[in-house]
Amino acid sequence: MIAVDTNILVYAHRPECRLHEVSKCLIERLAAGPHLWAIPQHCLIEFSGVVTNPRIWSQPTTNALCMLQVEAWRASPSLTVLEEGSDFLSAFADVLQISNVRGGGVHDARTAACCRQHGVSELLTCDRDFSRFPFLRCRNPLL
Repeated sequence: MIAVDTNILVYAHRPECRLHEVSKCLIERLAAGPHLWAIPQHCLIEFSGVVTNPRIWSQPTTNALCMLQVEAWRASPSLTVLEEGSDFLSAFADVLQISNVRGGGVHDARTAACCRQHGVSELLTCDRDFSRFPFLRCRNPLL
């Protein structure tokens, strides 16, 4: 299964982003395609925080429009939203030990642990920091 990171979701949603069209087409292909794809639930939450942030955007996305976007993605029959189960903290601790990340990298470790826990084979992201997680194949589909 392929998972999608927050940055691609943001680019797909915000038309002023340089990578908007290619990101939007990518998400549309995944949503309409026959293959399973996933978004970690906390990436949807992070997406909401980014696109509604007035420090980032001169006209931030409203909460209502943000939730409409999330629901539109969730309507894809091939999408799985990856939730953190009761045993997640153990998986997260293992990933922290493997990668030895700290500070800002901890959020990436959370995403990597969630992907690992759910058997994700590939993460689509523009973030090169995921190379610290040897068990997770990462690819930037926007290059």
